[in-house]
Amino acid sequence: MHPPSRKDFVSVTFAEQGSGSYNNSKQWRRQSCWRKWKQLSRLQRSLILFTLVLLLICGIASYPTVTEHLRGKTHSTACSIKFDFCLHGWMNGWVPCSMHSPISQLTTIEAGQLEAVREAFRHAWKGYKDFAWGHDELRPISKSYGEWFGLGLTLIDALDTMWILGLKSEFEEAKAWVATELSFNKNVDVNLFESTIRILGGLLSTYHLTGDTLFLDKAKDIGSRLMPAFKTPSKIPFSDVNIGKGTAHPPRWTSDSTVAEVTSIQLEFRELSRLTEDTQYKVSLVPKMHMRLDGLVPMFINTNNGQFTHQGIYTLGARADSYYEYLLKQWIQGGKKEDQFLEDYVQAIEGVKRNLLQKSSPNGLTFVGELSHGQFSPKMDHLVCFLPGTLALGAHNGLPADHMDLAKQLMETCYQMYVQMETGLSPEIVHFNMHQGSTRDIDVKLADRHNLLRPETVESLFYLYRFTKDKKYRDWGWEILQNFNKYTKVSSGGYTSINNVRDPDYPSPRDKMESFFLGETLKYLYLLFSDDTNLISLDQYVFNTEAHPLPIWPATE
Repeated sequence: MHPPSRKDFVSVTFAEQGSGSYNNSKQWRRQSCWRKWKQLSRLQRSLILFTLVLLLICGIASYPTVTEHLRGKTHSTACSIKFDFCLHGWMNGWVPCSMHSPISQLTTIEAGQLEAVREAFRHAWKGYKDFAWGHDELRPISKSYGEWFGLGLTLIDALDTMWILGLKSEFEEAKAWVATELSFNKNVDVNLFESTIRILGGLLSTYHLTGDTLFLDKAKDIGSRLMPAFKTPSKIPFSDVNIGKGTAHPPRWTSDSTVAEVTSIQLEFRELSRLTEDTQYKVSLVPKMHMRLDGLVPMFINTNNGQFTHQGIYTLGARADSYYEYLLKQWIQGGKKEDQFLEDYVQAIEGVKRNLLQKSSPNGLTFVGELSHGQFSPKMDHLVCFLPGTLALGAHNGLPADHMDLAKQLMETCYQMYVQMETGLSPEIVHFNMHQGSTRDIDVKLADRHNLLRPETVESLFYLYRFTKDKKYRDWGWEILQNFNKYTKVSSGGYTSINNVRDPDYPSPRDKMESFFLGETLKYLYLLFSDDTNLISLDQYVFNTEAHPLPIWPATE
């Protein structure tokens, strides 16, 4: 584990006192120390104060032991370097566990990492609040905003992250905006998939975490407005919906919908159906068996006839990724009763092994490529890095042990996609070398060198650490966070995607902070650095593909 560097800790020493100017020098030293203290960042001040508090507690805890030792009695230890702290509901602050439960073992390093994520969130939130409040996305370089749907995507996506991180004031101001400003009665086209996973998923998750019916009411509103998408001859939904007019249509450029879009909305709508007891929301879309290749499905499906198109392309990257993720997660969400989802998922993983799995040269990194009209391509999207975490989740729920073995191998590969870049940040797409004599495993085309602050690798690091407790996964996440801070942090507030991960001198900022940086990336980093397994227990919650936790249904349902 990489602790914060020594420069993050500041010690102030006092010079020897002179005989002639004692009062003046004492006053000067007080002012100098105060200036130095004010110059420290919030993270540095928090770490110093936290260390002092720990030393104080340790001294108090040691006192009875020391006195007993002087009387001839012995103890095994005078003071442990770990102290029990708790995350209580609102996270009103870290408090002794005698006051609250559940228990979380908190080391100084872990506390520093958790605070570093909070600090990153506060910095990103400051930029959003100052320059993009109520809008979809922050443009941190130009200190402006961008709109996609005009529904405050970043704010809604970040609601449950703020709750989990314990950022009470930020949550309350966001909640006030939802209560007074958020309206879905707008003449605007929205993407069914993106609106479902970010808005509907975010509202449902926040409702479950807080118990506040404001968020459930808003979830019902957007859910009902998205239903016209399903009015198609095949029941395969259109990709776009006008939530004000109640009309829907396919993308302007095609009559097809992507497989990921139409098969990655079930967790959210099934949960909405359960909460409202309204069966209209219970959608279940599973492609027909005869259209598959060893459990793998093509990228596009026609909304008129329900048939796959472009049948020769098979990938676990863009346009197909979360179909496979939701097969497993629907089975888990429903209490492991719907065996068809499990069977389809297991078959798909076998199809990946048979058709898409290869090793690179010279170091033998295991990677997932693509199949295009029978030809294998060693292309792997960063999006595919969701797979190690999903495989680990399946193994945790009783699937074969070799799923965990494969998860560990792919996790190493996804980490290498970061560490082999000059900035330590992964590009959007890589190509792996498979020829003997290659000098490096990974090549990146010029058009693929951008980084969008994506969450998939840190998502999988969270799952692997939660299930194995191998600290290298936490170390890797810490490296990634430090590189986000080094190359994407904007001084006036916010973080920006970058164009070139191979140029540390000028990574070329794109002037855009995607909503998923707050909704997913920072949330998964925080959960990675927390040893509290009760903080979003994976035996009680399942994450949607936008990192919004939804409850696993009780066995009685």
